Amino acid sequence: MVDPHFVLRVVDCTDQHAHWSPPETTSDAQVVLVRRGRFRLESRGRRVTIDPTTGYLHPPGHETRFAHPAGGDTCTSITLPGHALTAGVEAARSPAVRVDARLELAHRALLRTGADPAFAGAEAVVDLLRLALRRHPGDAPAPGSHDLADRAREAVLADDPGGTGLVALAHLLETSPSHLSRTFRHHVGMTVSRYRNRVRISRALRRIDEGETNLASLAFDLGFSDQAHFTRTMRRELGHAPGRVRALLGGESR
Repeated sequence: MVDPHFVLRVVDCTDQHAHWSPPETTSDAQVVLVRRGRFRLESRGRRVTIDPTTGYLHPPGHETRFAHPAGGDTCTSITLPGHALTAGVEAARSPAVRVDARLELAHRALLRTGADPAFAGAEAVVDLLRLALRRHPGDAPAPGSHDLADRAREAVLADDPGGTGLVALAHLLETSPSHLSRTFRHHVGMTVSRYRNRVRISRALRRIDEGETNLASLAFDLGFSDQAHFTRTMRRELGHAPGRVRALLGGESR
């Protein structure tokens, strides 16, 4: 989707590049959100894991490097030529964007507005930027180990069999449950349990977006105790039940 004020591209990375790429720069601001998979980003002195729960902002002129130790991924890149929509991106202090379920739904809805980029597409981009650039409590940088929180996120994203609960995950990461819990909440902005649910709801959105209609089977595949548990969690994270999400993403028409 192309408009004078934004360019929307879907980017597929299929090769496994475990090592850091050479530095890359761009003359335009960018917002990148992940639909599937994950990768590593180095920008402005920070290394961040980018996945469906964490996107990134790329102000113009900054060097960025990438690594793909987990294999392929699919992203949406929103490039913002000029200055009409870039003020919040250029002012952002961190490259990371916290992607809650509402922002992920806005991302997926944006991809369905291709027939009318000047109005529907532009409105969807503005809504997405508003969600991406809002401030959250605890966003200010603080002391502590980003690395521990990042390794915990990696274990949850990979469904590591050694991390089936908080105690087991802490043992896997060679720390105490209380230290892991405090560190994770401090750097990620939510509890480990909430993050795990966020990851599962992200996977549910992808499956529904791809045409999944059997919600009971989906709940089982994602590790929920039953469909009611799945429904409660999605409603708490997103404000909609799974059936409503399926309608919003066009699943009923399929």
